[in-house]
Amino acid sequence: MVKKKIRKGDLVEIIGGRFEDKGKRGQVIRVNPDDGRVVVQGVNLRKKHQRQVQTQGRRNLSPGIIEFEGPIHISNVMLVCPKCNEPTRVGLRRDGDESLRVCKHCHELIDA
Repeated sequence: MVKKKIRKGDLVEIIGGRFEDKGKRGQVIRVNPDDGRVVVQGVNLRKKHQRQVQTQGRRNLSPGIIEFEGPIHISNVMLVCPKCNEPTRVGLRRDGDESLRVCKHCHELIDA
């Protein structure tokens, strides 16, 4: 299994994809390693027209237009280092059995 270098809660910058989203920064909400996609807060916004649906508890879901974040391919985002505040590639450093993520710019640990 390949170690994923971007995790839930990381701050990332968009480097590819739709033109209006390039350069934006946001936190990773969800990671889907099977598809190689991530969902970033406030980026790749989509609209869905929701009709009124009655659930089992006799409650109604409100109808209208719902706006939500769509998934982006993981190659279109780059992790922002918390120390140097730059988008950076991520290296892995082995420490016993665990692997730690390292910034390629400033060589500092990202998870520390």
